Amino acid sequence: MARNPYLLAADNPEGLISLLREDASLASGQDEHGYSLVHAAASYNHLDLLRTLIREFNVPVDLKDEDGETALFVVETVEAARVLVEELGLDARLQNEEGQMAKEKIEAEADWPAVAEYLQSLDAGSSSSTNGTANGVTSGGMELPPVPEGLSVTMGTMNEAEADTQLPDPEFRRRIEELAAREDFQTPEGQAELRRLVEEAVGGEGLSEERSVRPRQD
Repeated sequence: MARNPYLLAADNPEGLISLLREDASLASGQDEHGYSLVHAAASYNHLDLLRTLIREFNVPVDLKDEDGETALFVVETVEAARVLVEELGLDARLQNEEGQMAKEKIEAEADWPAVAEYLQSLDAGSSSSTNGTANGVTSGGMELPPVPEGLSVTMGTMNEAEADTQLPDPEFRRRIEELAAREDFQTPEGQAELRRLVEEAVGGEGLSEERSVRPRQD
């Protein structure tokens, strides 16, 4: 009789890993509701299984169920949330079909307050790092999306007169804010469009050269 991978994910993660090495096609499978082994491993706090699914079997860490929810929506421990976000690179800002991020749903349900607190702390940390430029670049009061891969940014200072000439063009502001709000922003296509916008903003030059973004000096 065939072993049920979802039961193994709950009760016997080592047995599931052995099964997957016999049939790797099972790793990225989803049931009729879109529930995956990644969701199960995160929910049951089987962290080694979770890492193995993503790293060894290349299952997308942002796999979603029928409600548009990633594994982060079903975690019950801070440890599982941290592995997903900090080790495996899952974007904690991804939303479900109702427009909720994991932190919002978990906080509303109030079952796992420590997880909700951890997810809230991610935003607090990003907003306070390097004068508000932890994941993006702040220019003239506008917080830009994360810098695309391949672009190097250095921070310095300039006097107020110089800074006034560096305020973002209103049209560029509008276009980049529209792009950041799109559902496909984190996809390769969205990031490629962001790259094109940044290239245009710096004069159309290649991204291989280092750029300097200088905030206003108080």
